[in-house]
Amino acid sequence: MKKDIILAGVGGQGILSIATVIGSAALQQNLHLKQAEVHGMSQRGGDVQSNLRLSSEPIFSDLIPKGGADLIVSLEPMEALRYLPYLAPDGWIITNTAPFVNIPDYPDMERVKAELARWPNVVALDVDTVAKDLGNARGANMVLLGAMAAVLHILEPEALREGIRRIFARKGDVIVENNIKAFDAGLAFSQNCK
Repeated sequence: MKKDIILAGVGGQGILSIATVIGSAALQQNLHLKQAEVHGMSQRGGDVQSNLRLSSEPIFSDLIPKGGADLIVSLEPMEALRYLPYLAPDGWIITNTAPFVNIPDYPDMERVKAELARWPNVVALDVDTVAKDLGNARGANMVLLGAMAAVLHILEPEALREGIRRIFARKGDVIVENNIKAFDAGLAFSQNCK
């Protein structure tokens, strides 16, 4: 089994934390993993993208070809649109609906939503609001990770929870549990959408 994932967002949203949790879970399940990251501007608000390739068989390239991504997972809706050429015809888009307006000519959100709606497999939710409602505003990325877990299938949700525990352990039990709650909220939302 193989899954190719493009993670997208802007600096400061936690894309690289999602990639780290997925990588940790994959290694614990003895999966092969290749990762390539692109950091835009070296500041908050710059484009951040990561290619993650997971497989039960060896992987020879860390880059996902156009039309080859099984999932586009985006913390910013316009960034999800940026990577649509990489999505396989039967691929999934898992995206935040709350924009991070960091450019003066940010497109109208109705146009962004309409473009996303053209695709057959989309899970769209306001991860920022879900995280805030849980009392963990910084956990929006874990809400998105949970939403992705419902369609990932190569990693079990419990493996991802263990990845969260490993990655955030140094920050203390409260942070770990808050991030797991955020993950579980995203997972529940996505499972109800399918």
